Amino acid sequence: MNFNMLHPADQIVMIMNRLYYYGMTTTTGGNLSICDSDGTVWISPSGIDKGNLRREDIMQITKEGKIIGIHKPSVEYPFHLAIYKKRPDLRAVLHAHPPALVAFSIVREIPDTSLVPNAELLCGKISMAKYALPGSSTLGDKISAEFERGINTVMLENHGVVIGAKDLFSAFMSFETLDYCARLQINARTLGRVPHGISEKHMDVYRQKTMPKMDEFVQTEYTSEERAIRREMCDLIHRAYGNQLFTSDQGTFSCKLSDGSFIITPYAKDRMYLEPEDLVHVKNGMREIGKLPSRSAILHQKIYEKDPDIKSVIIAHPPHIMAFAVTDAEFDARLIPESYIALKHVRKYPFGLSFLQPDMMASEISIKNPVVIVENDCIIAAGTSLLNAFDRLEVMEYSAKSLVETAAIGGSVVKINDEEVKEIEVAFNL
Repeated sequence: MNFNMLHPADQIVMIMNRLYYYGMTTTTGGNLSICDSDGTVWISPSGIDKGNLRREDIMQITKEGKIIGIHKPSVEYPFHLAIYKKRPDLRAVLHAHPPALVAFSIVREIPDTSLVPNAELLCGKISMAKYALPGSSTLGDKISAEFERGINTVMLENHGVVIGAKDLFSAFMSFETLDYCARLQINARTLGRVPHGISEKHMDVYRQKTMPKMDEFVQTEYTSEERAIRREMCDLIHRAYGNQLFTSDQGTFSCKLSDGSFIITPYAKDRMYLEPEDLVHVKNGMREIGKLPSRSAILHQKIYEKDPDIKSVIIAHPPHIMAFAVTDAEFDARLIPESYIALKHVRKYPFGLSFLQPDMMASEISIKNPVVIVENDCIIAAGTSLLNAFDRLEVMEYSAKSLVETAAIGGSVVKINDEEVKEIEVAFNL
């Protein structure tokens, strides 16, 4: 789907729907706008249920200031107009109050975007605007002044965040990423650990990560096996996004076919709306013509080559298990029988290993040791099937969430002991 081909009203409805149903705004909270090429600003209405927004609810404000529509525009529209006036390069503005970012705005802190790759690139420099009454011209002046300095992401004291971008989906990706960083930082602090960011040296290394060089091949037919795999992959990718295991542009899923080739998620496509035809077939080191596979395609290929029993691989960044990736906290799966059965011994590896030395990383992953944590980067889960790998991803995140919540309770973690572990291993043939 080409998001930018949608009418501005449809874009606003679609993104507001995502914000609301992922718990990033309330029934009447938050507002979105798009500045059209003729200067018309399309903006969400005031006081209308964001969970049931329709395209006919979206308001227009002409460049002459005339208001068109069946409702009132958002009470925050003055700062949207002020931003567009001072930054004509921006064509979309997003404002919302997700709990994690509100928490940071209350304590007057800015989330650390150095915790994971891409976050600094997506969010850019972030500033904090002083508090002012919502809907007031004073608030508009304070926010637009920050944008006038060239900043696109502005935290608001005791309020939330405002993000401007070249289009609404870009604004949403920046917003989603900033909210993710805030939740990740909160989880790490709840564990009682100080999160550590990626050093500038390591970021320089990451910036050198490029698309794998692959020749193309022309696919002339699709087997029933491949069609079924593509459909199942999309179902699970959508579920992963809905459960906040993936973000819109992060998270990679692959599955090996019986001939040794594999299907993998594409590079830089919205995970929520992936369709079977968007996925990329990689065969004999070549990619399906006209498509770009995930930049981790070589790692997936190496994993499949080293362990024939592995049929599916997932790389993801869920916010609770990633709290262990950005701190010195160790993750031990001996929590409940199910977590140990699914995850076994979870090891942690240094940042950069997955893309600098894919051979070495692949040799550390097997059906006997199917999950790993890579510092400040990701978790990798392998399985004997698509569902098996996905189950491990979920178990890992839910187990990590249990540990974060245990830390919030303040109790001591009592692990399954060695004798009980041996009993599980015998009973389940591990």
